[in-house]
Amino acid sequence: MFGKLFAESGLSLDRLKALLEVGQAGSIVKAAEGDPVRQSQYSRQIKELEDFFRIRLIERQGRGTKLTPGGRELARISRFFMLGLSNFQRGCLAEEHVFRIGAGATFTREFLIPAIAGGETGGATYATEIAGTEEMERRLHDLTLDFGVVGTKSLSRPLQTRSLGSWNVGLWIPVGLGLGEKDGLAAFEAGGLPLILAKSELEVLGVVIPPKQRTFLVCDNFLEARIALDGGKAAAILPQFLMSGPETGLFQEVHVPKLESVSGSYSLAWNPRLLRLNPHAAKRRDAIARLLAGRVSSMCSLNKRRDAPQNP
Repeated sequence: MFGKLFAESGLSLDRLKALLEVGQAGSIVKAAEGDPVRQSQYSRQIKELEDFFRIRLIERQGRGTKLTPGGRELARISRFFMLGLSNFQRGCLAEEHVFRIGAGATFTREFLIPAIAGGETGGATYATEIAGTEEMERRLHDLTLDFGVVGTKSLSRPLQTRSLGSWNVGLWIPVGLGLGEKDGLAAFEAGGLPLILAKSELEVLGVVIPPKQRTFLVCDNFLEARIALDGGKAAAILPQFLMSGPETGLFQEVHVPKLESVSGSYSLAWNPRLLRLNPHAAKRRDAIARLLAGRVSSMCSLNKRRDAPQNP
């Protein structure tokens, strides 16, 4: 069955490992960390793989290199193969697997870390990494992340998702600015209210900020915008789950009609190939999804209760 594959030399785990490292680093020089001996070794090993398969595996790109389509496919196959061997080795040695979870900065602080720290993980070990959706999608395909938390369910195949819950946004104005709800709304609609914006995250939600809008500060994410709001010099459009602490009395929530229909969601994403390579991954997926969904539900329910009309 595999006679042709082993009929000639040139294929080995060391050579496949070299291909993976060069592909991940972006160049032979970076993979070798400037060591000329290792650079020569990487070049030779990849050339031997190219001779074995009779295709080009890497090509120059500027000052670095990138994998060719054939190189990317071989790297993908090699990664799955080595992950399978690594899982088998851990099982033989009774070693615990560390499950890597990627998420944005806001979700990591508000949901992921509290859920893991305060929940029942079944003895599993987790490692968190902050990453954007595009990076998480790529790494889930590569299996360099086990799970990812994304704000969309539309990921490329074969990735799968499970909903963790949804949330709403609101406009919050520091009380120190001296604007009531009516004046705050008028200032916002006229574009004269200074705003702290997590612009990229708002764009994902479909919130369009008019060009005439007075912008005070543009932040990378909602978490940074929430921190900036404490300065008391500008308003911010934020997820309501970020406004759950006792200090929220320092801010006035202004109900903006066009924001009432804006909502976001979180989903846990994974590659089904992971479940085939690691039989324990399905159990860990279910456990972490349960913990995170519970955290999202409790945080968002708290805000809904706070916003509900009070009986006299």
